[in-house]
Amino acid sequence: MQLHTIWFVIIAIFWTGFFVLEGFDFGVGMLHTIVGRTDIERRVALNTIGPWWDGNEVWLIVAGAGMFAAFPGWYATMFSALYLALVIVLAALMARGVAMEFKGKGDGARWRSTWMWCTTLGSLLVPLLLGVGLGDLLVGLPINSSHDFTGNFFDLLTPYGLWTGVTLLSLCLLHGSTFLKLRTTDQVRERARGVARPLGWAAIALVVGWVIWTRKVAGGPDVPQPVEVLALIAVIFAARLSSTEHDGWAFVSSAVAIAATVGSIFIDLYP
Repeated sequence: MQLHTIWFVIIAIFWTGFFVLEGFDFGVGMLHTIVGRTDIERRVALNTIGPWWDGNEVWLIVAGAGMFAAFPGWYATMFSALYLALVIVLAALMARGVAMEFKGKGDGARWRSTWMWCTTLGSLLVPLLLGVGLGDLLVGLPINSSHDFTGNFFDLLTPYGLWTGVTLLSLCLLHGSTFLKLRTTDQVRERARGVARPLGWAAIALVVGWVIWTRKVAGGPDVPQPVEVLALIAVIFAARLSSTEHDGWAFVSSAVAIAATVGSIFIDLYP
């Protein structure tokens, strides 16, 4: 195996690990106002990701650093083409991180509401925009012979990229609901169970559509690849198990669904 292939695999692992580990953080951030009706219940929900969220973001940093080290042309073209989207991603990450730390520093209702929305919107924008970017990589963007992006902002909003972003967003929501069921009790857990079922059905529909569309975009046989089949099976299991008492298996299934979905993108990108 050549060195550039090894680096490609390493970068794919970093991106997959980021979405798996940070995916439930994003899901909890988006759902904490739904499963929590009071400040205490919302704090209970956010406390489940308290030990993990900042460490899980390191996977994104290392993925970007790995691209810069091994494929500087890829890094330069991607980060310049997606510059505005990545600025929004960074702003969302910062707003989300600051909200985690600052929400409890004040007692006013407006203060808490502001940071609550920062957590929710930040957790929503990051997987959505990164998903759009990964989808754009596979479907292709207009660049010239010097690898300079020649399109405009609206060229980034490809239909396939948007579908990929929404698919990853739905998987993060399902992943977060299974994590909340696993880590909470009483009313918060019951509400997480309540939202997990419709989220599961939505995720199944989006993943099915994404797999069909990916086969058309990537070319080759119309039959789904093994990893794509794994994504379909895993999301179905996650949706089914999310309404049972098998919380651990539901969480594992949603993690596998995200890993297989992101992994499929990089498999189709190679070489």
